[in-house]
Amino acid sequence: MAKDPIARWALNHGMYVMGVDTPRAFNASYLDYTLADGIAEKIQCPTLVCDAAEDEFFKGQPEQLYEHLTCPKTLMLFTAAEGAGAHCHPGAMRHAIARIYDWLGDTLDGTLTDTPA
Repeated sequence: MAKDPIARWALNHGMYVMGVDTPRAFNASYLDYTLADGIAEKIQCPTLVCDAAEDEFFKGQPEQLYEHLTCPKTLMLFTAAEGAGAHCHPGAMRHAIARIYDWLGDTLDGTLTDTPA
């Protein structure tokens, strides 16, 4: 962490997100999240799983989650050719958001209605 600003950010952000105080506790917190306990199979709503073709952090995990889902599901791959192949698609945020919104529109097609505030 002292020599690598990306590692420092990742660990500090991870500790914040997981609500823990040390890098060791952050790494241990991952043990609480597993597909082995059948939690993914309990999801009932339509689910979008996004994957980046060149994800350096979670390669293969989106596919594993997708395979465990029993609900209506879509696996959406983002590629380097689109500029969206990296983790979280930073090179093509507008493109990624547009594709995700299109999926939401197709999936929710008429299930949401506007109500006056």
